[in-house]
Amino acid sequence: MASNTLYSPRDPALKKRDDFEDILEERRSSSDLRYALRCYVPVVYKGIAPCKPGVLKTAVLQSDRLRHVVAEMSKETGESADVIREEASGILEEMAHRLRLGTVRFFAYSLSKAFKALFQRVRVNEDGIQRLQQSIQEHPVVLLPSHRSYMDFLIMSYILYTYDLSLPVIAAGMDFLGMKIVGEMLRMSGAFFIRRSFGGDKLYWAVFSEYVKTMLRNGYAPIEFFLEGTRSRTCKSLTPKLGLLNIVMEPFFKGEVFDVSLVPISISYERVLEEALYARELLGVPKPKESTSGLLKARKILSEDYGSIHVYFGHPVSLRSLAQGRINRSQYNLLPRHIPRRPSQETQAFVNETAYRLVRLQEENMVLRPWVLVAALLLQNPDGVDMERLVEQTSWLRGLAVSFGAFLDWPDYVSASKAVASSLALHTGLVRTEGGRAQLAMEPKEPGSPEEDLFDRAASVLSCASYRNQILHVFLRPALLGMAMQMAEASRKDDIYSCFSFLRDVFSNEFILCPGGTVQDFDEACYMLTKCAAVHVQKQEVVATEKGQRILSFLTSLFQPFLKGYQVGPAPFLELVDYPRELTCYEALSSDVQKNALAALLRMKVVRKLKV
Repeated sequence: MASNTLYSPRDPALKKRDDFEDILEERRSSSDLRYALRCYVPVVYKGIAPCKPGVLKTAVLQSDRLRHVVAEMSKETGESADVIREEASGILEEMAHRLRLGTVRFFAYSLSKAFKALFQRVRVNEDGIQRLQQSIQEHPVVLLPSHRSYMDFLIMSYILYTYDLSLPVIAAGMDFLGMKIVGEMLRMSGAFFIRRSFGGDKLYWAVFSEYVKTMLRNGYAPIEFFLEGTRSRTCKSLTPKLGLLNIVMEPFFKGEVFDVSLVPISISYERVLEEALYARELLGVPKPKESTSGLLKARKILSEDYGSIHVYFGHPVSLRSLAQGRINRSQYNLLPRHIPRRPSQETQAFVNETAYRLVRLQEENMVLRPWVLVAALLLQNPDGVDMERLVEQTSWLRGLAVSFGAFLDWPDYVSASKAVASSLALHTGLVRTEGGRAQLAMEPKEPGSPEEDLFDRAASVLSCASYRNQILHVFLRPALLGMAMQMAEASRKDDIYSCFSFLRDVFSNEFILCPGGTVQDFDEACYMLTKCAAVHVQKQEVVATEKGQRILSFLTSLFQPFLKGYQVGPAPFLELVDYPRELTCYEALSSDVQKNALAALLRMKVVRKLKV
């Protein structure tokens, strides 16, 4: 059954999570061909027969909504309705998926081979699979995976096929369609293709939204899309995009479906395939165009070890329960259902809040490996650290992370020295170990110009930072409190709360901070730091304890690159500083930090944008 809440317990460490099974274990000892050709009869919504692509296309083109838009556009432009209908048909032809079981079986076989070569394990929480199986039979389902790699949608379909669940229809960017053969194969395994932006193209929007809503209303298949809209190059969660979430909620608001189950899914990689590519993109190197030849050249990655993947299917969230007392659905009866209308402010606020809460659920169920702790410590020790001290610090940090609710995959029987050693062994491209010391591999492989050397060092730092970033959500609220205590320079609770609120506002583009949640976040931070005896909270004061100095020092150091990045990041835009002479923080070179810092300055009206 779908759960009715998006709120976490006050103490995240008390949250109960499921166990995992490695789905590659069986694949390693049995025939991949037999697996791909096995009997595949997935459970379906209310026992309906799967819909043929042609039937779906006809349903969309003959829908009242599309007829209304065509008639309106015909009146506005003077063009005949037949011509506009023909255009709509062309849009749908370009967009629609054409699921073929044969193609699915081909992918099942190929991905089995690839995953066994790339990964040690692909671990899935089977309790989550059972909850999803139940949901698919009861209500239309929307799958919302996190997005850190191109692997995400492949791994999702592979898992659903493995567990005999309906394959999802997946919203994919139009760039994939440019890949010869591969684009059409993705279409035949459930992808439908949408333009990255379609501005004021009323017809395109009508076809696209009606296509998604027709699939949802009829429960033909689970719909899958990424709330973040695009892959996160930093491995932090991105601010959610609301377009598709608005579309999948509308049939419920209009009373066309009884409920919709929203399923947050967390996909965690011990080592991301695109790690080097992401760092270069953040430093301004254009993203390579998706192409079949590029995919074939990337085959060399099959000889490398990418560790484990964990996929956690969260509790399905009932849209009906969420909207109870929040959305007045009777407002949707004032106009015929097929007439498009702008969502009310109340609806927009609800969709926005729901999106943030769903991304937070994704974050809470992200499985973290010891390497993210090691990466955080190495970045705080750029000149290197003795192995003995690194092991001690990692062990200490493990205890702190677990007390703050981190979902850490580090069994008790694995010693700190073993966990650190295996982490360093998997990430030899990022770390150099010699003479009993570990250090980020920041020295250029070949001598070059000062700019090239700077670029190589920055790329190493940003690659390592992408792993540290995976644990930032665990420490975010206590760290904001620690930085606020430093800023306030006094122990008065009201002063510290003001600084906390200011910092939270500054970083609201950088991290997932739910709108209107300042008081809740402040209380959570106080509670967590009190629990680990780092601060003493009284009625009017928040005071650091002697034991808390180490914790607060670590937390403020962890977020220092963002503070520095916000000071330096937008400076070139404002002609305040010249890179790289004054640069001491490589993360300030990240286009992501620069973009978010500039957005914060614009939002807080410190600067304004002029068209010249």
